[in-house]
Amino acid sequence: MTPQRLLLVAIIASLAASLPAQAQWKWRDRSGTIQYSDRPPPPDVAQKDIIERPASVERRAAAAAAAASAASAPAAATAGASAPSGVDPELEARRRKAEQEDAAKRHAEDAKIAAQRADNCQRARGQLRALEDGLRLVRTNEKGEREVLDDQGRAEETARTRAVIASDCK
Repeated sequence: MTPQRLLLVAIIASLAASLPAQAQWKWRDRSGTIQYSDRPPPPDVAQKDIIERPASVERRAAAAAAAASAASAPAAATAGASAPSGVDPELEARRRKAEQEDAAKRHAEDAKIAAQRADNCQRARGQLRALEDGLRLVRTNEKGEREVLDDQGRAEETARTRAVIASDCK
């Protein structure tokens, strides 16, 4: 490359680097610090704390608000107030998706816990039947030796098993 072309490329690159980013969000976080990003703020940031939105988002929000107010004017009288204007639809969609994912995780965890409780309940009832039938039961002690349950040991195991049944068999 010639020195003139190299200089021209350097000037163009410096001009391009000095241009501001097109989609800039500006908001105040909980601690009062001003944040800048090319992505929307987190869902927990209040609308009043969003200082600046990208021009394309503002136009889209204004157009959506105008369309919603024009379309919902008769509907608002019958169905109540419409959705608040100025809310980014993409942000709302992400928030709803995150809530649905959280609910699905909680549901899966609850199902897992319920399955574990059902299994514990079934095992404890079987153990209680064996204890109450008077069968000779053997357990391994701390030293690894087998020992036969005496009356006191049987009573302790019965009480412990009944406590498991009371907590897991609901």
